[in-house]
Amino acid sequence: MIRKKLIVDTLLVAFLILSTGGLAFVFNRNLMYLIYFIFTFLILITSSKKPKKNLFNSCILSFVTVLIIYSINFIFAVNTQAIEKFLFNILVTVICLFVVYHFLNNRSLNRFLKILYICLQLLLIHSILNFIAFFFVKDNLQTITSIFHECQTFYNFFFYDLQKSTIQFFDYEICRNQGLFWEPGILQAYLNLLFFLEAFYFKKRNFLLFVIAISVISTYSTSGLTILIVQIIVYIISEIKRSKVLFISTLSFLIPLVFLYLNNIESKVKGDYESSFQKRLFDLTQPFFIALENPLTGVGLDVIQFQEVRKEFYFKSKRLNTLQDKFGIESKSKTTEKGSSNSVMFLLATLGFPFSILFIYFSINQNIFMHKKSLFTFVFFLIVMSQPLLLRPFFFTFIISGMVNIYSKFKINMVQ
Repeated sequence: MIRKKLIVDTLLVAFLILSTGGLAFVFNRNLMYLIYFIFTFLILITSSKKPKKNLFNSCILSFVTVLIIYSINFIFAVNTQAIEKFLFNILVTVICLFVVYHFLNNRSLNRFLKILYICLQLLLIHSILNFIAFFFVKDNLQTITSIFHECQTFYNFFFYDLQKSTIQFFDYEICRNQGLFWEPGILQAYLNLLFFLEAFYFKKRNFLLFVIAISVISTYSTSGLTILIVQIIVYIISEIKRSKVLFISTLSFLIPLVFLYLNNIESKVKGDYESSFQKRLFDLTQPFFIALENPLTGVGLDVIQFQEVRKEFYFKSKRLNTLQDKFGIESKSKTTEKGSSNSVMFLLATLGFPFSILFIYFSINQNIFMHKKSLFTFVFFLIVMSQPLLLRPFFFTFIISGMVNIYSKFKINMVQ
């Protein structure tokens, strides 16, 4: 029975991770989400645990809250919204509610963290193999495509994006590590979460922290390196009294990492990978100005309609130009047809200020990561401000967790 519960919980969390940027969901989105929904539903209806009334009521109220927000957005958005996208967002909400309810009612939040810890370690192992394997399989890759993405694979076990992620490191051609995900920036997010768990929650094995850090470096992600450096600094401060040897060894690793980070910044701001920085800068600014013109309900959560709005939207700001002149950074992008890589700015532009602030408030009040909560909040928002992940299951779960956490503090008698 214990082994069965472990398998069920591990699959549940693994699906939660992979549904947020995993290539399995990118290439087979509808089928994989259907399987995930059925799986979570079966877990709930076969549970022998009696429902906790206040928790059940809080989950119902959370669902109603999201349904009302999405319905208002669907009806009053400036452009006609696709019903398929509306239903997809509702499906994501239901899945997240099922996961939160399962662990709060049938298990515990500590159990969720332990299972997440296991799943992230498995991802770490695969990412290491994925990075090393590139040097041996790069001439034997096959291209796989869908309407959403294209990449190269070695028997659907190792994945690479040779067009966008190949970099020259001294005399070696290296492909940025993306693991099981469509973009290296998503892999770094989960690796940094594993570093957080290992450093501040569980065993604090220094060798494993070193391996995780190397794996984050293999993604060559600016946001990933930023988060990693901040975590290492916090870790050094927290461990300095325990071991001076650990302090010196960690500091000696941090110094070359900072130099690598600065080189990464320079190459993306003014170097060969300037387009990546320009995309991030544009995604930080343009959606905010779209939100200013549509402050109450936004332009709608339909990504296709949002892309149409972006294509026709031009903005000028004297304050932005002054800020760019001050820091010597020039925004060269004028418009784009692509979606936003910044989840928070996307939320503001598509959902409007009131509901976006409400979602952000709920995410801050999550009760999954309570130890070092300020650091986790920093990590969380830096991740979702660098990748379009906030409304995907893993990260949306934290919004749902915050809702349920807040509503559960009131004795809600909806179901007797």
